[in-house]
Amino acid sequence: MRTTLTISLPPETRAEIARAARRRKLSESEFVRRAVQTQLWQDSFEEARRKLAPRARAQGIYTDE
Repeated sequence: MRTTLTISLPPETRAEIARAARRRKLSESEFVRRAVQTQLWQDSFEEARRKLAPRARAQGIYTDE
């Protein structure tokens, strides 16, 4: 089941979304949905990395290289 989230955007941002969605042949809703999903995935990845990197360093299996 889908629900609706209403947000307000500056006109310039809305226009950018419309252009980007058209370039990808997506609806504006699908474009924003994918952008939000990507951001949530990146946030989750970074959180896991912050938690696990110290353990990996302690075991000598992680470097910044």
